[in-house]
Amino acid sequence: MIATLSARIARSIKDAAPESPQSFEVLKYAVSFLLNAIFIIVLSLIISAFTGRVLETLIALISYAVLRQLSGGLHLKSGMACVVISTAGITAISMLDLNQDWKYILTAVSALLALIYSPSRIGKQTRISKKYYPYLKVASVVLILIGIMVGSSSIIVAFFVQSLTLIRLKGGEDF
Repeated sequence: MIATLSARIARSIKDAAPESPQSFEVLKYAVSFLLNAIFIIVLSLIISAFTGRVLETLIALISYAVLRQLSGGLHLKSGMACVVISTAGITAISMLDLNQDWKYILTAVSALLALIYSPSRIGKQTRISKKYYPYLKVASVVLILIGIMVGSSSIIVAFFVQSLTLIRLKGGEDF
């Protein structure tokens, strides 16, 4: 569905501006990226209106996205799978209230995963030179540690889930 919609929108853009140097494929990729983000945000916020956890959902969405920009992570091959899994994950994250012990445990595991694996799978997603990757690693760990100072369960669990996406399975394939 997202791929088809992205292709239609990209074709409309290309037809409206044929002199644009951007190829159809580049436009399609950019549109699919935007549609994924829009669908995840809108669906998560709609669900949160029913669960009464709008603030927690916003916090989880922002926390997850910021750490993902710094650390990278697993990319699903299907846009629709990304929307469904991300929306379900953000909704679940928004519903959790951790006690202090779990906050420390998840923060420690998240920081360790970021220290070991970040940045992960960003080579084709960024223009940042590899010489700056160590700074991304440090920024990821620092951000995770700031999360424990804030103390929000939504932040801590969002960071934990995002940190899990950094782990590369045997062969490092994406799903």
